[in-house]
Amino acid sequence: MIAAWEPTMAGVLRLPSGRLVRGRGLRRPLPSGPQPAFALYLLGREPPPVPWESRWLRWPDFWLPSDRTATGDALREAWARAATERVEIACAGGSGRTGTALACLAVLDGVPNREAVAYVRRHYSSHAVETPWQRRFVARFR
Repeated sequence: MIAAWEPTMAGVLRLPSGRLVRGRGLRRPLPSGPQPAFALYLLGREPPPVPWESRWLRWPDFWLPSDRTATGDALREAWARAATERVEIACAGGSGRTGTALACLAVLDGVPNREAVAYVRRHYSSHAVETPWQRRFVARFR
């Protein structure tokens, strides 16, 4: 078992269950501190390899994931693994796609869909979830 992130680290979202997930923008340098055990990368093209386990979802900037079934599966995996492992969710900027995915994790953690975007904006970034269709994706996420 790998210890979770420190809740005081920048970019770490604490879900209501206590699970901790780090969100970040890949355009910025890797933060100091422990590496993730598992990462979910939300990008329009495949990211470069990393030394930890990772999964890539094709998700163009400002849009929605190309495969919603695979996205749901990957988000459920990330949420489950965050109970015992350090999990990172990242896109290029760390706001729109990352915020959308974090809001979906909040839904999995028991936050009502209609409150999940506000929860992530309050506890992760006020810029999270950038477009109306990303908000709608969270509202309909199951």
